[in-house]
Amino acid sequence: MKKLVRVSMVYMILGLVFGVYYREFTKLNNFTGNTQLSVMHTHTLILGMFFFLIVLLLEKNFQLSTHKNYKKFYITYNIGLGVTLLMLLVHGTMTVLGYADHAAISGIAGLGHIMLAVGLGYFFNVLHGSIKE
Repeated sequence: MKKLVRVSMVYMILGLVFGVYYREFTKLNNFTGNTQLSVMHTHTLILGMFFFLIVLLLEKNFQLSTHKNYKKFYITYNIGLGVTLLMLLVHGTMTVLGYADHAAISGIAGLGHIMLAVGLGYFFNVLHGSIKE
């Protein structure tokens, strides 16, 4: 359970850092348009911090970590979220700096989203298997 608290806290810190980065980086570059950086703060807090706080509550009640697919969920979801957030950061920074979009960024972001979806699939498999009728 401490692992879930730590990962939630890491995502909280990242979310706050991303919020400051968005505000200061766009201000420094006199950027007023739309950028992916504007959603990094909320994505990190919701999909990272709040999600793992919910998993923590479910772990306390249903011992999710004893399920055979729990580790697959944990690793897949975190990698997917990390890739997705990294691509938001890269794409948003490139937008602020005036660089053109690149198809590779969208492709890698898509892979991150796919991994998130697979991780969520594992999560619901674990949750379903852990709930005793």
